Amino acid sequence: MSARVRILCASVTFGARERRAFADLNYEWIRHYFEVEAEDTRVLEDPEGEILGIGGEIFLAELDGDLLGVAAMIPNSHGFELAKMAVSPALRGSGLGRALMDACLAFAKARGAKEVELLTNTILSPARGLYESSGFVALPQMEDTRYSRGNLQMVLKLDD
Repeated sequence: MSARVRILCASVTFGARERRAFADLNYEWIRHYFEVEAEDTRVLEDPEGEILGIGGEIFLAELDGDLLGVAAMIPNSHGFELAKMAVSPALRGSGLGRALMDACLAFAKARGAKEVELLTNTILSPARGLYESSGFVALPQMEDTRYSRGNLQMVLKLDD
């Protein structure tokens, strides 16, 4: 990925521009493949309360001044959930997702998390490829039922 990419942390700056990018990029991919669910709306309309206010983080990928990728780390009982990861359609496959993933995993490790979990769908092959290449493995059965579209739960055990 180009040196023009900067990964920003919402805990440092999360104004109207960052909030809008976080919601818009996520609503775009969800609507493209699925339907927006109540859990999506809850998190996307109140990221300060649902993510940042409970010790999580939102990462934003900025390219030439535009926010074109986002991802959230939400604390849970095992460490963190990687959630609400989205990249602008024009930049999917460009490495922007990898840069966001790297920032998310560095964040979890720096906070001593034992694992990172995520929920996805098997039709999202490029996303699944990113998760698997980052070391995530599928759980044998679904434990997380918050989203009707979620049919694959994955986990990454972090080294001590």
